[in-house]
Amino acid sequence: MSGMNVTFLGLGNMGAPMARNLLSSGFAVNVFNRSRARAEGLVADGAIVSDTPADAVVPGGIAVTMLANDAALEAVTLGQDGILQKLGTGGLHISMSTVSPETSRKLAAKHAEVGGLFLTAPVFGRPEAAAAKTLWICQSGTAEAKERAKPILDALGQGVFDFGDDAGAANVVKLSGNFLILAAIEALSEAFALGEKNGIDRSALAGFFGQTIFSCAIYQNYGRILAARAYEPAGFKLGLGMKDMRLVRDTAEEATVPMPLADLLHARLLTSLAQGRESLDWTAIELATAEDAALR
Repeated sequence: MSGMNVTFLGLGNMGAPMARNLLSSGFAVNVFNRSRARAEGLVADGAIVSDTPADAVVPGGIAVTMLANDAALEAVTLGQDGILQKLGTGGLHISMSTVSPETSRKLAAKHAEVGGLFLTAPVFGRPEAAAAKTLWICQSGTAEAKERAKPILDALGQGVFDFGDDAGAANVVKLSGNFLILAAIEALSEAFALGEKNGIDRSALAGFFGQTIFSCAIYQNYGRILAARAYEPAGFKLGLGMKDMRLVRDTAEEATVPMPLADLLHARLLTSLAQGRESLDWTAIELATAEDAALR
C-alpha cells in the first residue's frame, strides 16, 4: 500500500498505535490530534502533522477517526474546520469510535449529501492489541465503502466482521460487546471477592478459571488485571466506560429492551466516579465490590 494516503484523526491510547501500524504498513499518513504533542510523537515514524482536521484531509481522500465520544466525532466531522466539506465527493470517512448508532446514521447521511462515503468500523481490543494488529473489527455501511476501506482495516486488525448496510449496526454490536465485557468484569470481581474472603488467592483463582472453564481472552486478560488490581495506567478509562454504558442504556431504551444487568453496571460505574476513580481503568469497578465485601 505504499503511497496510499490516509488521514488519521484521534491519537489517544488506541489511535496512536493504529496510526503507527498504518505507517509501518506503507501508507502515507497525515495526522491530527487536539493535543498536538500526541501527533508530533508520530513524526519520527513518518507522519505529517496538521493543525486542523480539514487541513489533514485531501478532497476525495480517506479519513479514519478514533475519537473519545459522539461530541468529538461530530466536531471533527461537522464543526468549524471539520472534514466533511473538504473530504467531499468521493471521500471516505471510516469511523472507528464507540458512539451512538444514531450518530453514525446522521454522519452517513451528511457524507452522502456531499457525494461521500461513510463506514462504521469500531474495534474490540485494548491498546496492546491495537499495537499488535490483533484488533477485531466490526463494520457496517455500503458495499463501496467496505471495498475501499478493506486494505486499511486489514492493516489494523486480525479480522473484519460485516453487519450489513445500516451505518448504525456496527455500533450496536460494539455496545453489546462492551456490555458483555463489563458484565464479565463484574462477575469476576464478585467471584474473586468470594474466594478472597474465604482465604483463596486471587491470582490462583484467575489462573484456574482462565485455563479451564473460562479459557478465553476476556477472562484471561481481565482476570489477570483484576487479580493484581492493576488499574493504573488505564488501558480504557473508567470515565469512558461510563460513556459506553450510557450509550448501551440509551440504545436499549430506544429499542424498548429491558437490560437490568446494564442498570447494575451503570450503578457500579457511578459509584466509582463518585469515589474519584474516573481516570483508573474501567476494571476498577472491582474496588466497589471489594468494599461491599469489607475487603478494603
